[in-house]
Amino acid sequence: MKNIRIDMPQDVREIINTLEDAGFEAFAVGGCVRDAVLGRVPADWDITTSAMPEEVKGLFSRTIDTGIQHGTVTVMKDHIGYEVTTYRIDGEYEDARHPKEVTFTSNLIEDLKRRDFTINSLAYNPLYNNGEVIDYFNGINDLKNKIIRTINNPFDRFKEDGLRILRALRFSSTLGFEIEEKTFEAIEKNYMLALNTSIERRSIEINKLVFGD
Repeated sequence: MKNIRIDMPQDVREIINTLEDAGFEAFAVGGCVRDAVLGRVPADWDITTSAMPEEVKGLFSRTIDTGIQHGTVTVMKDHIGYEVTTYRIDGEYEDARHPKEVTFTSNLIEDLKRRDFTINSLAYNPLYNNGEVIDYFNGINDLKNKIIRTINNPFDRFKEDGLRILRALRFSSTLGFEIEEKTFEAIEKNYMLALNTSIERRSIEINKLVFGD
């Protein structure tokens, strides 16, 4: 199932190719790959790369520093923005929402392991390994079995970022997936952590949740 053809927009291919031609790694990552594997049309496409933010900016004619302190540069193509983020390792979370600091890395797996759920840890480059989806945490198996599961210990994942609790519930609603037992137990015991996040972010997740199937 990992050898799945993903229909990428031409702009995304061009961004990835530009980064690779310059000697860097680059992959579509996260929700866009998840949705493409499920046969859904991704709302947007995010790219992760071994290139540093300044190196990304030097390769494209129009960029926006949307989150450069966390490694994110938005590359503009035909009036559409594509977030390109340097591989990173998150430091200690001090407010149950944001890491105190981030460290850039050249290792893709280090970047993927910081993400919330296995189904959101997928990466894809059509030229990498004959177009095989990168799947270090069995996310494709969880997609196949319709399971929401955190990467590593769910109690740690939710204590890092309380919004992940609402995201788990939202994905369960919008995708029609079951929440894995230990992940659900961690939600039950830590649900108050969601209140440590901004009301704006909570509202976005809840609005998406209630419109799910």
